[in-house]
Amino acid sequence: MKLQRKNRVRALAVGALAVSGALALTACGSDDTSASGGSGNAAKTADIKCEGKGKLLASGSSAQKNAMDVWVQNYSGACKDTEINYQPTGSGAGVTTFLQGQTAFAGSDSALKPDEVAKSKKVCKGGQAIDLPMLGGPIAIGYNVPGVDNLVLDAETLAKIFDSKIKNWNDAAIKKLNPDAKLPDLKIQAFHRSDDSGTTDNLTKYLKAAAPGAWKYEPAKKWEGEGGQAASGSSGVSSQVKQTSGAISYFELSYATSSKIPTAKLDTGAKAPVEATTANASKAISDAKPAGEGNDLALKLNYTTKAEGAYPITLVTYEIACDKGNKAETLAATKSFLTYVSSKDGQGALEALGYAPLPTEIADKVRKTVATLS
Repeated sequence: MKLQRKNRVRALAVGALAVSGALALTACGSDDTSASGGSGNAAKTADIKCEGKGKLLASGSSAQKNAMDVWVQNYSGACKDTEINYQPTGSGAGVTTFLQGQTAFAGSDSALKPDEVAKSKKVCKGGQAIDLPMLGGPIAIGYNVPGVDNLVLDAETLAKIFDSKIKNWNDAAIKKLNPDAKLPDLKIQAFHRSDDSGTTDNLTKYLKAAAPGAWKYEPAKKWEGEGGQAASGSSGVSSQVKQTSGAISYFELSYATSSKIPTAKLDTGAKAPVEATTANASKAISDAKPAGEGNDLALKLNYTTKAEGAYPITLVTYEIACDKGNKAETLAATKSFLTYVSSKDGQGALEALGYAPLPTEIADKVRKTVATLS
């Protein structure tokens, strides 16, 4: 029986997330990170239309984890008959689990590949999986270099650092970009993701596009660079940077903000180096081009942009669901939850967490597409 109930719910204070953990999330594991940095500011109220009931299983992108904490708690506060369990296992694992028919939707920081769409037709009876962009944001380059609180890097230097070609913080290439910095004679400790990750995929797309001579590997969710050390999830690599002198890694801005990790500015060829901020990420996302067909709303980012203030290491993270053939027992709740997530209130909760809300025209398309899921 379809249960319909319209509630006004005052969203939980973002700062309370750090204390409450995951009331509705049962398997966050090591990716449990405070999204707010303790701001304590209440999010906007959400007008949520509850449909469906029971347990809704989903998994994937750890980049979405801090946003999902807020979305799930707000939605569950309004819709008492629905329990949403989102596990931030990484984009690759989330897509695999979805294609095995084990989850209602998946979170991924990369759009589906053609072979994944083909596989989805076995799960989406009479249809196929589609990409629904839900949020964006900068992939910050976080670092831990004693005495350096203002660091500038460019694509070539970054590629050589992550490929173990530049091994010390006082290397001439870094000095050239930071003539006024007191760079120490300290070994670089580069950390990358051990799990298949959409964040890795987006970083390597940037390195390949902006520094093709220095980054010889094809973009992929699996790390291909030489050397370095690995850790699981965005929380894993950010924790390593926080505690390791000389460390550098890549993760969503929300992890840098919550852990107070300094982030590098990027020399893109614009007049001034560009900082990793939600506003600067939005400038890059606004330059994205449609890449999907039909109801698929995948976007193609411009990683080589030189526009003033546009931060190029930016990801758009998606929810992946069937356009047709969704499981009957979870369809109503899936549509209800994704409608809230893409709503003005759902998107409005993101900026304080270090994410970039979707441009209005994209959010409108997402809501219209969600309404057609069957």
